[in-house]
Amino acid sequence: MKKGICYVVGAGVNYGFDFCPEEDDLVIAADAGLRHLEEQGILADLVIGDFDSLHGVPEHPHTIVLNPEKDDTDMIAALRIGIKAGYETFYIYCGTGGRIDHTLANIQALAWLSESGMKGFLFDQDNVITAITNGKLCFEKITRGYLSVFSHTTKAEGVNLKGLKYELDDAVLTHTFPLGISNEFIGTESSISVKNGTLVVVFPRGVRREIWNSRK
Repeated sequence: MKKGICYVVGAGVNYGFDFCPEEDDLVIAADAGLRHLEEQGILADLVIGDFDSLHGVPEHPHTIVLNPEKDDTDMIAALRIGIKAGYETFYIYCGTGGRIDHTLANIQALAWLSESGMKGFLFDQDNVITAITNGKLCFEKITRGYLSVFSHTTKAEGVNLKGLKYELDDAVLTHTFPLGISNEFIGTESSISVKNGTLVVVFPRGVRREIWNSRK
């Protein structure tokens, strides 16, 4: 696997880019994500999509045109390209704020990445959304801010929330009841872990964190 980051920019609302691609990184524009990148002066290494949002195939030297009648969304197709290129960490921008079904699809994409042993982060206006499977997510000392945890699988077993206002010890979360919503950072090092299942985690944008996939 490559050490760099694969940035994927979608056609949703642009809440601002806070990244500058480095040599080992890969930048993929999914359909009209190309327009967002051009507005920010960031070059796309690859453009992929059926181009219904961009309203035409762009004049980019590295363009993949998809059939509009397909199983994969443009975002999933872009992520597959990144995986094939050897990346395991994905930062997704402009993947929220538009159609709610596309936002839900992108959250499912995070779970798909996690369950495939990858790490994905979806950047919203004020928050970042990620997923962990049979693993752990750790945060440095955060003085304030909300954090929410949801089970993406039918059950998430052995859930531990440590160093937060509301802690859990070896708990079970389900995909039909939001027990883990609106937790709070309290200025100590904190962590979220799950023994069996996939969790979707929402935390403030800009918060420093580390993620381990201690998969079985």
